[in-house]
Amino acid sequence: MGIVWRTNQASGTAKDRSCTLSDFLPLLEFGGIAFYSLQKGEQVDSIAQLGRPSGQDRLIDLDAELQDFADTAAAMQQLDLIITVDTAVAHLVGALGKPVWTLLPFAPDWRWMRARADSPWYPTMRLFRQFQPGDWTGVFVEVKAALASFISQS
Repeated sequence: MGIVWRTNQASGTAKDRSCTLSDFLPLLEFGGIAFYSLQKGEQVDSIAQLGRPSGQDRLIDLDAELQDFADTAAAMQQLDLIITVDTAVAHLVGALGKPVWTLLPFAPDWRWMRARADSPWYPTMRLFRQFQPGDWTGVFVEVKAALASFISQS
């Protein structure tokens, strides 16, 4: 599984569209799954802050190998699922036709429409939405349940 938790911090909407790596910790509890960080930039430093055994040993950092979108696309082709906040990675993996779960803020960009769990542009994308501004906890409760189902079907 690939994960991305922060969008480009230069964006005016980065604060709303980004969560923390700690928000992903409940997902790292699933056994038998290798998690790969597709995160780029200074946000990658948060991997080292996880420490062992809370998750660092369960998350493989690909930052050094991902120099451009071609590298990112090649890595994603090897993964079964990518879980990401609303970033360019979500669009790239959606365009590749790989399974992707996109985590959206309470008031997302217009392209995600309203009250939908899918995207008309990316048939392999599933959307998870905040029900209250800033509430990533509720999103991750849903994602964890969906991941349990995804794993049992694999």
